[in-house]
Amino acid sequence: MAKTKKEIVKMLLNADLLEQDEEELLDLLIDQPISIDVDKLEESKMTFGDKIADKISEIAGSWGFIFLFVFFLLGWIILNTIVLSGKDQIDPYPFILLNLVLSCIAALQAPIIMMSQNRQAQKDSLRNQNDYRTDLKSELILESLHDDLEKLSKNQRKILKLLEEVSDNEKK
Repeated sequence: MAKTKKEIVKMLLNADLLEQDEEELLDLLIDQPISIDVDKLEESKMTFGDKIADKISEIAGSWGFIFLFVFFLLGWIILNTIVLSGKDQIDPYPFILLNLVLSCIAALQAPIIMMSQNRQAQKDSLRNQNDYRTDLKSELILESLHDDLEKLSKNQRKILKLLEEVSDNEKK
């Protein structure tokens, strides 16, 4: 026995829905486009701070930043050990000022990167929900098409049977 769209929706959602909610869901899934552009939706919600966090994460997670930072560290060490030897050193070995600067950068950089990752996780969740709704709609449409094809096949068999009967009757 073919399942109705309501039964399919209940089965796919594994939930008991109120009849009104069920009808609204069916209308949403079948009659209206449901896919959304998650990137555009998230971009429209981004605050100035979110944009800055993303830009900092993008820069801090690049090879260019790593190479630049390595050159900065080497420059600092060379400046304080070779170029400014003796009493003129800004930060003599063991480079306590450099450690302070690195700690401050890490203390600021970590939460900024976490903010960016949290927003990316939210975007991924939205994308997953969108994929689920799209898949559900596709499954309902395919089920409906399958039912329609079955009806067409039955009707075609009936027509062929009737044509055979008419043909047999004409031969007699």
